[in-house]
Amino acid sequence: MKLLTRTNRYYLLLTTALFALGGVVLYFSLNRALRSEVDEQLLAQQQALALSWHPAPPGLGSAGDSLQVSRRPLPGGLREVARYDAQEQEMVPYRELSFPVRRGGATYWLTVRKSLLETDDLLLVVLSVMLAVLGGLLLSLALLTRWLTRRLWAPFQRTLGELRGYELHRRGPLALPATPVDEFTELNQALTQMSARLAADYRSLKEFTENAAHETQTPLAIMQAQLEQLAQDDTLQPASAALVGELYGTTRRLSRLHRALTLLSKIENEQFTQAVPLQLHQVLAERTEQLRDRLAARDLDLRVELTSGPTLLMDASLADSLVHNLLQNALKHNQRGGFVWVTLHAGALEVANTGPAIAGDPSRFFERFRKHNAASDSPGLGLSIVRHICQLYGFTLSYDFAPAGSVHTLRVDFGQKTA
Repeated sequence: MKLLTRTNRYYLLLTTALFALGGVVLYFSLNRALRSEVDEQLLAQQQALALSWHPAPPGLGSAGDSLQVSRRPLPGGLREVARYDAQEQEMVPYRELSFPVRRGGATYWLTVRKSLLETDDLLLVVLSVMLAVLGGLLLSLALLTRWLTRRLWAPFQRTLGELRGYELHRRGPLALPATPVDEFTELNQALTQMSARLAADYRSLKEFTENAAHETQTPLAIMQAQLEQLAQDDTLQPASAALVGELYGTTRRLSRLHRALTLLSKIENEQFTQAVPLQLHQVLAERTEQLRDRLAARDLDLRVELTSGPTLLMDASLADSLVHNLLQNALKHNQRGGFVWVTLHAGALEVANTGPAIAGDPSRFFERFRKHNAASDSPGLGLSIVRHICQLYGFTLSYDFAPAGSVHTLRVDFGQKTA
């Protein structure tokens, strides 16, 4: 719920409660005042009749008043009764006063009454007006809230839109204008300064990463070449040759790790902007053909079902990396005598393979340096690269493990991203 809406809700609740309380107090106060006025009129009429009344057939007084004479004693004092009114054709509330008058040695009981119908009508009008005022107030607050949301909060909405669309690797610092509201201006200034610091830190980190990748690539290549030459030296002792072989294997793993991390950094920085239409089934056909000998060496059954599509708008090197890492994962984490099934149709690519059983959520292997076997020579970046490529192009990546048969299935859904 928006802050302004929540604030106005409290205002509306408070206003409604105050109006309800004020309405009740006003109703009872008016009711008491009006009835007091009627009682004063009846008492004044009593005083006048006590001086001027003479026995005669009862007659009507002023409009709305009535007089009743009785020889039978009646309870004295003011009271409220309901009597049938022929003109209104309904029971009407009356305020009446009974009192004794002595004339000619006889006692007469006079009763004067006054209708309360006009009083109740007046109360009804007052309550109707209060309800109308309350409804108008609530409607005015609702309209005011809408106006405030559109006018006063418009700078905040623009700032929020800028933040939602802000991408650090594509833009520099935010450029948020000053607003008529001091608080929003201070917020924009703070966000602009913060984004400037973030952009500077990002540029520094990016330059450091690029420089480090470039500076370490050449020494690694030199070390690998020299160790390869040294391993081919026939004069080396067996112990030295074994040590050189271990060093050569370590440098190769370090080189693979270097290439993988560099590729991840480039993907995260969205440096692959040359998207071209390509046929993914052709990439799959080339890669599966290259792996047939390795699959046969491990007695793995390869089944490939490729259609003529889809055509994807991708960087060719990333499409190759996507397919390569999926197939390498199926090969490395397989078991002798198992299978690798590759299925491609218009909407998705699936790579299923047998492998060791796993517990827990298999999607955790999309994280960096996550491996099925901690002792493996693999750096554990293959599936992380696949995930970043899918995120870059808006594909949906899922990992499913079926305990029956111990089958691992990686699925890439292309959705509406096909060309």
